[in-house]
Amino acid sequence: MIKIIGNRKIWFGLSGILIILSIVFLFTWGLKYGIDFTGGSLMEIEFSESPASSAVINVLSEENLSGLTVQPLGEKGMVLRFKEVDEVKHQEILAKLKAGFGDGIIENKFDSIGPAIGNELKRKTITAVIIVIIAIIIYIAWSFRKVSKPVASWKYGLIAVIALVHDVLITLGAFSVLGHIYSIEITAPFIAAILTILGYSVNDTIVVFDRTRENLSRHTDEDFEFTVERSVNEVITRSINTSFTTLLALFAILLFGGSTIRDFSLALIIGISIGTYSSIFLASPLLVIINKIK
Repeated sequence: MIKIIGNRKIWFGLSGILIILSIVFLFTWGLKYGIDFTGGSLMEIEFSESPASSAVINVLSEENLSGLTVQPLGEKGMVLRFKEVDEVKHQEILAKLKAGFGDGIIENKFDSIGPAIGNELKRKTITAVIIVIIAIIIYIAWSFRKVSKPVASWKYGLIAVIALVHDVLITLGAFSVLGHIYSIEITAPFIAAILTILGYSVNDTIVVFDRTRENLSRHTDEDFEFTVERSVNEVITRSINTSFTTLLALFAILLFGGSTIRDFSLALIIGISIGTYSSIFLASPLLVIINKIK
């Protein structure tokens, strides 16, 4: 039997370090928001031969693009960001690039979003996350209400939410680092990934808690900590195998799915990995600690 509960100080220490680092990264570097949240226009251009960023800026200097930034993408690509433009201006920019670098230019992507829409998306994102967390608390408390003894149902819900906050915070911290080093942005697909992580993580945690609940009702004479330890060990192989299979599919999407869903799959890989860890090595040890609170 693996000593998960017995070694809880190690898991608490590891989680504490990751959370502290995530908070430091978020306060130091923040998150790099995409145009979905900030508003503006984005073009992904592929050149026959990759030019210098300064050369692209020089070619577009006459277009008076406010806030123009140019970022290399892959071997021959460039990502251009600037203030929101309409379709007419978009075509003028594309024509200017073709005149400066030849007709071999390929436009892989163009998005344009107004600042009002970006602010509205921020509000809806925050609202969605809050609603999901509240719904999870209510669902777990309701599901465990009649058969939760000797553990109060609200304790299961509280621990599940702590694990969710842990998972999301570390994922955000990882993207703060990735945004600072690789300019990976927070976009609408990333928010979809966060909501998916919340659902996946809480499902994994409920599987562990459900086995704990069953064993507590069957082995009423056992020590509480031993029963929780037994329960985690009974489901650990299932949880790891399920997550591993999911991660294999996500890595395939990351490698072969293209740039459009790259950040989505990357967020899921990080979040599901952390969620699997928290459901096994954090949630059950917390259950032992919190159950001592009367």
